[in-house]
Amino acid sequence: MATAYSIGLIGTTPAEHVRALAPRIERLGFHALWLNDVPGGDSLAGLREAAAVTSGLGLATGVIPLDRRPAASLDLDGLPAERTLVGIGSGRADKPLGLVRDGLAELRARTSASLAVGALGPKMRELAAHEADAVLLNWLTPDAGAAAREELHRQAAGREVRAVLYARTIVEPAARPPLEEESARYQSFPAYAANFARLGFGALDTTIADAERLAAYDGHVDELVLRAITPSGSLDELERFVERTAEWLPTP
Repeated sequence: MATAYSIGLIGTTPAEHVRALAPRIERLGFHALWLNDVPGGDSLAGLREAAAVTSGLGLATGVIPLDRRPAASLDLDGLPAERTLVGIGSGRADKPLGLVRDGLAELRARTSASLAVGALGPKMRELAAHEADAVLLNWLTPDAGAAAREELHRQAAGREVRAVLYARTIVEPAARPPLEEESARYQSFPAYAANFARLGFGALDTTIADAERLAAYDGHVDELVLRAITPSGSLDELERFVERTAEWLPTP
């Protein structure tokens, strides 16, 4: 199965940046725009901005932590369901599987949009295989991504569920320091540190900095989200990021 390629931006990206970038992302042939959900940045509000200036671009949230934003509180108005994917996760909940399972049920009752589950461990991935439309993976090499997809499809037992992988990506040398900083930050989190140790690679080994590295993921996951890391997050830098990564995409 061919890999779809998307652009990922931090959820605090200014609304005017999203409105400027979304039509360009659509015009260049990317599958979707993903906005992650962080304190101070509402991914759903950002996607409404993108929806208003595009006609076919996929609109997707990164993991919305349900311990911080309960499923019943999520405002989906103004988002075209046929183009929208809502990603949810447990955050730091005491009972993560139950929270995510209940969140999926709540959202299924409210919307026909696709639903994804952010999953690091095997139990959450299995839940996604059985009840979600996609699993959102993070910090994996091409081979690890392929193994995760194979396991997901096996557990899904014929259900249609997609393996989506976030890959931190840079297009210019000046973005290397923030890329290394983010990689080190994630590697310091106990859950991620244990996962990296189990898999046998580090966070920086899962990042992308050129066309050759991007090509290594082709066919290994169902969708690859190129999470933009730039020196300062300016609109000019993000425009360069989108244009350069579009040049890297495999020829259909």
